Amino acid sequence: MTFVFTLITSIFLASIAAFAAEECEVPSSLISSDSELTHATKEIRDHKRLDISVVGTGSSTLPGPDGAQFAYPARLEAALILRLSGIEIKVVAHVQPRRTTAQMAADLKQILAADKPALVIWQAGTFDAVSGIELEEFRNSLDDGANSIEAAPADLDLMNMQYSPRTDSMLSVSAYADVMRWVAQQHGALLFDRLSIMRSWNDAGTFDLYTTTKNYDMARKVHDCIGRALASQIISATHVVTP
Repeated sequence: MTFVFTLITSIFLASIAAFAAEECEVPSSLISSDSELTHATKEIRDHKRLDISVVGTGSSTLPGPDGAQFAYPARLEAALILRLSGIEIKVVAHVQPRRTTAQMAADLKQILAADKPALVIWQAGTFDAVSGIELEEFRNSLDDGANSIEAAPADLDLMNMQYSPRTDSMLSVSAYADVMRWVAQQHGALLFDRLSIMRSWNDAGTFDLYTTTKNYDMARKVHDCIGRALASQIISATHVVTP
């Protein structure tokens, strides 16, 4: 009886995951990469675990007392646990609003020493664009942070800014996104192109991102989809075989 219940539960969870994946499918071109997560792969293979640190600003969380459990770091952990059977997954989020990339880079050594992650997901760029940080300063800060992560040693997955049609015409973020792509290439890191992914969802009608930001139900769905897309990118870059 227990076996049957477990089997039914597994099929049910797999069905939910499949349905959700179709609901906010991401074109493979937006998450594929030639870069490999060598440290994450080694930790999975040798220790049957994966430790991830997420470093970000306000767009890496959601408001409310239970916001963290619905934000993409927690959803990433849930997606990896579901897909990487037998692997212990731990995602630790270090999220502070209104932080420039330079400020986050200064904190990275302490975070790396405390967490000892195999992979760092670093969400940056939004507050720099809002604050008008010079692109050269932005690039230097990304380089400094990437160097700290490499020295830890750990892998890096750079995440760029959110897409919002409400602010797209008022705040130009494309130049900052280009800098992030260049830095990722220079360091052999992954780039999670959140900007293009969210734009594709908006254009396809998957999400109406012009809707007021107080639509928390939609925001939770977006974060859940981002978490699962991140999980797919990470699994692909570690070449782990999943069911």
